[in-house]
Amino acid sequence: MKSYTITVNGTAYEVTVEETTGTGAAAVPAMPRPAAQTAPMPVAPAAAPAAAPAPAAAPAGNAGATRIEAGAAGKVFKIEVTAGQAVKKGDTVVILEAMKMEIPMVSPVDGKVATINCAVGDPVEAGTLLATID
Repeated sequence: MKSYTITVNGTAYEVTVEETTGTGAAAVPAMPRPAAQTAPMPVAPAAAPAAAPAPAAAPAGNAGATRIEAGAAGKVFKIEVTAGQAVKKGDTVVILEAMKMEIPMVSPVDGKVATINCAVGDPVEAGTLLATID
């Protein structure tokens, strides 16, 4: 039997390995036990990604009543419409680039594009106003 001290992520483990001859597998403990001189470090769970916010609608009757906002931080990759253009629910209005992915921001309603509030290449944060729909 041979004993080794192995350090993984700052935690030292005492491991005993038995050498065998032939084709049989070596016997090792099922779970290594931490070495007495070090305390195990707690591991924080990974944070879940936040869901992209849905476009918010402003009160009806206002110019540009429906707001199309950035769902994630990134930059404006492409603008698919122009002010005054008619759009249907689900039509892509602006495409954002975030983490090398293209994310379409779509119209949540049928209507006409009232304003375009961004330009290609603009950096945006989640919630930034991109366009409005009447």
